[in-house]
Amino acid sequence: MIYLDNSATTRQHDRVTEVMVQYMRDDFGNPSSLYNLGITAEKAVKEARKQLARAMDLPEGSLYFTSCGTEADNMAIFGAASAQRRRGSRIITTQVEHPAVLEACGRLEQQGFDVIRIRVDQDCRLDLDQLKEAINEETILISVMQVNNETGAIMPIDEIAKMKQNAFLHTDAVQAFGKIPLAKCADLVTVSGHKIHGPKGIGALWIKKDVHIPAFFAGGGQESGMRSGTENVPAIAGLGEAAALLSEEGSVKELRDRLLSGIRDEIKDIRVNSPDDGCPSVLNISFLGTRAEVLLHTLEQDEIYVSTGSACSSNKKGQSHVLKAMGLSDREIEGAIRFSFGKYNTAEEMDQVVDKVKKAVSRFRRLGSFR
Repeated sequence: MIYLDNSATTRQHDRVTEVMVQYMRDDFGNPSSLYNLGITAEKAVKEARKQLARAMDLPEGSLYFTSCGTEADNMAIFGAASAQRRRGSRIITTQVEHPAVLEACGRLEQQGFDVIRIRVDQDCRLDLDQLKEAINEETILISVMQVNNETGAIMPIDEIAKMKQNAFLHTDAVQAFGKIPLAKCADLVTVSGHKIHGPKGIGALWIKKDVHIPAFFAGGGQESGMRSGTENVPAIAGLGEAAALLSEEGSVKELRDRLLSGIRDEIKDIRVNSPDDGCPSVLNISFLGTRAEVLLHTLEQDEIYVSTGSACSSNKKGQSHVLKAMGLSDREIEGAIRFSFGKYNTAEEMDQVVDKVKKAVSRFRRLGSFR
């Protein structure tokens, strides 16, 4: 099996699984309990928070565990909007955000907030002039992802921070975490466990010191009252372990470069949708004269796994909202495949993928039915 859909999810590290089993089978206490079994679980949560904080390497602030990156995004966006509502109503985001951000902003728009969605160019680069023009004294929140999950484009969070005025700056760093340094200038940062070889069903929101948003859940006061509900200790401990193991990660840039070079040499009529200076974990390419979904399933027969875009949008009919916002033609969008890399991929696999993709694309183009 050659798995190249690591932007959708990653294979869980064996050490992470071992840690999780320990807190499922042996140290299964409730962290709120006063006896030793509960205290052991509480210590695991505290240690995981330290491990995650070290790996994120952000300024002084607080980390709150959530059920996933989507919940952390919602916690940040709805919390910031509520905290700042009296000061203004403008929220700025981009046209290429993850659905967790776009749908949350859309709901706030229905409630009367003024939502501005900044456009991107054909390389998925943000229009900073439009962003600067959109910021006014009514702006209370700017939410821009650090790395785009479909193209790997790195957004200029540092530049946005310089122009944000009094608005909160949130960045969805789910695809950035573990690949590039996180944006230290943001006020709220979202990460997720299953993108870094950790467990599914766990995420976190970091909030900078002196930035305050209201509690997301009401209940027993867990997570310092910010996210009530009994902690998912196995997943939290697993996330902490995955974060600690990031220091052992190697670079995937050589894998991306090798695959891209091979495809460019062997296959004509392509469009590379990922910028050259993008995050090395993602490579999006349009194979003109093919349909990506058919190509995906053909590669699947050889146990090569890729995607046509965001897994969180795969159940929705229609074109990729990211590639559409970039201004790509229907032909370019329908032939777009995303390759995304992780720690278990090898250089030799890239050569195999080039060979199989070349054969599949050549076959479809000969048939002529997808032109």
